Amino acid sequence: MTNETLKEKITELLPAATFEEGVQWLNILVTPADWHAFAEQLRKDESLVFDLLFCLTCIDWKTHLTMVYHLESTKFRHNIVVKSTLDVALPAISTVSDIWQTANFHEREVYEMFGVNFINHPDLRLLILPDGWENKRPLLKNFEDPVNMIKL
Repeated sequence: MTNETLKEKITELLPAATFEEGVQWLNILVTPADWHAFAEQLRKDESLVFDLLFCLTCIDWKTHLTMVYHLESTKFRHNIVVKSTLDVALPAISTVSDIWQTANFHEREVYEMFGVNFINHPDLRLLILPDGWENKRPLLKNFEDPVNMIKL
């Protein structure tokens, strides 16, 4: 399926979605409120079948955070990127670990590194960092570690 065809189908599923132009894969911008229901549609729609979430990460722009999800249909061999802007002061978005199991650990990593709350996540706790690093959020640009003299 071409990016233009994907764009038409996505617009049918979520008219409020917007798109970034000039990129290799179709980049779709959605609100956090629309994300979970839209993700379910992407997975279940017979003409899309986005059955693989192969990358999930977060970007700190100082003024806001952006969640980035890379999806692939292993059946049709097409890829998309879905982005959602979060408030840096209280970042929250619904979990998609109930839709793609691979999201479970990715969301835990983003939670501990950026402080994003994944609403309804079944096990939101530290994954990589040792005890005592709760709520430190070392990948945020305002992170300071006086012990190691790190200031980003």
